[in-house]
Amino acid sequence: MTNQPDIRRVDVRRVAVIGAGPAGMAAAGSLASLGIAVDWYEKDPLTGGKLHDYYQLFPDRVRASEVLPELESKSGKSLITKYLGRTISEIERHPGGIVLKNGSGSCGEADAVILATGFDFFDARLKEEFGYGIYKHVITSVDLERMLPVGKDALRRFGKDPATVGFVHCVGSRDEQVGISYCSRLCCITGIKQAIEVSEMFPAAKVYNFYIDMRAFGQGFEELYRKAQEEHGIRFIRGRVSEASEDREFRIRVKAEDTLMARPLKVTVDWLVLLVGMTPSCTEVTLDHAEKQQEFIKPENPLTSNAVRGMPGVFAAGCCTGPMNIPESVASGRAAALQAYDYLTRDR
Repeated sequence: MTNQPDIRRVDVRRVAVIGAGPAGMAAAGSLASLGIAVDWYEKDPLTGGKLHDYYQLFPDRVRASEVLPELESKSGKSLITKYLGRTISEIERHPGGIVLKNGSGSCGEADAVILATGFDFFDARLKEEFGYGIYKHVITSVDLERMLPVGKDALRRFGKDPATVGFVHCVGSRDEQVGISYCSRLCCITGIKQAIEVSEMFPAAKVYNFYIDMRAFGQGFEELYRKAQEEHGIRFIRGRVSEASEDREFRIRVKAEDTLMARPLKVTVDWLVLLVGMTPSCTEVTLDHAEKQQEFIKPENPLTSNAVRGMPGVFAAGCCTGPMNIPESVASGRAAALQAYDYLTRDR
């Protein structure tokens, strides 16, 4: 007689998914589809994570508001119990399973855990030379993304259309001065997409992108980069911005170096947009009394597994492991769900 899986044993198993961004949504929905009960914890009062911060998604520029309902429909299963507005600060392994804790003590138990705690945007105020938080017309890519749905009025200055807009790449990425050596991977394509959106909104405006190296690595990204140059006339200047200051008309004077032409450069813009990178989440969950550190979670084997090193039954998904785009985060969440399912169902 062949051995059959003990379905009754599977049904009583519970997985805690911590985080409700794209990776957490994909993980919770996949687990429910596999017949696994899910306790879903999210610190915010609604699901979706940073999808709520985006207007259009690259490279096809579909609206984030259209993608969110699709992900939500796959995570609304009856096997999922949502705990919105609930922060998990620590998880501990015990002989009988995993205990979840918050500031007031134990708040839940699970047989396995998927960490999908996401990322934070780099705090542009740490780069004081760019004037964010000092000058009104220096904003971040996150600020601009929230302004775009409003339309032209959000970017008009004193009732007039902007004549020039500048974008600064790698703010909080590849910068040893702020202790960040890695590339956030998505700042370049964000700058390309937003530059096109601004150019479409104000066709007469000159749009500049100051970059270190252009890394348009994803499917359709290079094509969007070419479109920005050929169809929208966006100027890409290879060189670092050293300083931004404000003139008497509240425009922003940008000092930079054009490394291709080997010469200093000064440009005055109506708006300066800082393309901020991705940093580990400040609300990262502490694992088994480990000292809290703000760094990306390291899987046991990044090439083949989402399992967290030294924590059997704990899996990481999405941007808590490093910078990812939305399709990668969704795929990572589904992969973590399958690995958690395998962990629960195989003989241990």
